[in-house]
Order: sequence, then C-alpha cells, then structure tokens
Amino acid sequence: MTMPPIILHHGILSHGDWRLGPLRVSYFRGIEWAIANRGYPVVVTNVHPTAGVARRARQLKEVMLARLDAMNCPDEKVIVIAHSLGGLDARYMITHLGMASRVKALVTICTPHRGSSFADWCVEHVGNRMGGLQLMKLLRIDVQAAVDVRVKNCVEFNATTPDMAGVKYYSVSAQRPWKQIPIFGRHAHKIIAAAEGPNDGLVSVASAQWGEHLGTWSADHWLTINSPLIPRPWETARILGLWMTILDRLEEKGSSAED
Repeated sequence: MTMPPIILHHGILSHGDWRLGPLRVSYFRGIEWAIANRGYPVVVTNVHPTAGVARRARQLKEVMLARLDAMNCPDEKVIVIAHSLGGLDARYMITHLGMASRVKALVTICTPHRGSSFADWCVEHVGNRMGGLQLMKLLRIDVQAAVDVRVKNCVEFNATTPDMAGVKYYSVSAQRPWKQIPIFGRHAHKIIAAAEGPNDGLVSVASAQWGEHLGTWSADHWLTINSPLIPRPWETARILGLWMTILDRLEEKGSSAED
C-alpha cells in the first residue's frame, strides 16, 4: 500500500512555517514529522494569514499543486488536514476550484464551519464601532477572513459550498473549561460559550463538526496544533498521539490507501 500525500493547511494569523536563516518554526510543531514517520509524504502550506476564504483557497490550490509536482506526484489524490479557517479554504477549493478529483479526504480540525460568535463580536466592536475595518482598508491590509467567519456569512457559505461526491469529509472539535484557556483567549471563550456552548477558545464544538465527526479533544485551539507560540512540552506526546489517531481512523476506513 502506497500512502497518499498529506497536505497540512494552516489557519488564520499565521503561516505554515516561519524561516529566518537556518531557523524554522512550524505551525504544526512536531506534527508534520510524526506524520512523515508513518510513511506519508507531507506538504505544509503557506497562504495569506488574514485574507478571505476565496483568496486563501486559490493560494492553497497553487501551493499544493506546485509542491506535489516538485515531489514527482502531480497526479496523486491527497488527504487534506486543515486547521481552523484552513478547513473553509479547503472546502472552497474542493467545491469551487475543480479540485474534488484530486482530494481523497478532508479532515478539518477546529474549523468554524458554522461561523464564530467571537468573529461577530470582533467585526461589530473592533471592526465597525472602533473603525478597525476602515483602517485596514486604508492601509490596504486584507482582513476579509474576520468577515468571512461571521455566523451569517458561514450560513451562506455552507449553502453555496456543498460537499463533493467522491471526497470523504471528517472533522475534529476541541473544548476546554474557561480556566484552562490561555489568558488571551478567555474573553473569546466567554463570548462563544454564551452563544454556542463548549468551545476551544475560538471555535465551538458545534461549529467544528462537519461530515463524520471523529471526536472532541480535550484541548484549546492552540494546543490542538502543539503551537510553538505557547509551548507546553508536557502536552506534546498526548497531542501527537491524538493526531496519530486521525491517521489510524483514516487507515481503518480505507481513506489513506492509494491504489
């Protein structure tokens, strides 16, 4: 059995990795290596950190095809594992950019499929009342992502972005109590908890479920990717183990086998 390439696609406010000379810091810290050690070719994407879903999806397609071509596997079907906003990018790419024939399965982790009430709060208070959106427009900084993940916009997105036949859709959610959320994420956690219920500090369990739900992890949004921004080495083994369970499930379901 030949393992298909796995595309790791990052979320908002970040790149797939940062490089400064010989220094490299990955968004998926340790995760890409753990997947590669299972025999999967791995591609880590880099797209615009705050652009809207349509723009990021086009960049995702370009990066993915270019990297696969460079790896001498231009025609292979892939598995896309996308975190946070990246899951919406991937869905858009599959449905609207002619990529359903290239994707075997999509796994979304903590993706706001039904939007985020915190995005609603940010756009209303910071974007409109405080003039943040107008300022970003004047500075020519694309922050469409914040608008795209508003609840009402995700309702429209879901209505116009149906799942595609031949692609298997899976999802993972996460949640932790307010006191276990990093301090900078507690305000968002409160807002989302009041409107949507249990959440990971940015995305609710209910919003994160799409396709076949593979479970709810005990983790905050940043811990699900073992984020280098908040190093918690005592959690690394557990988080990597959870990621390996995704591969286990895909292999059990036949989604990871390439003919």
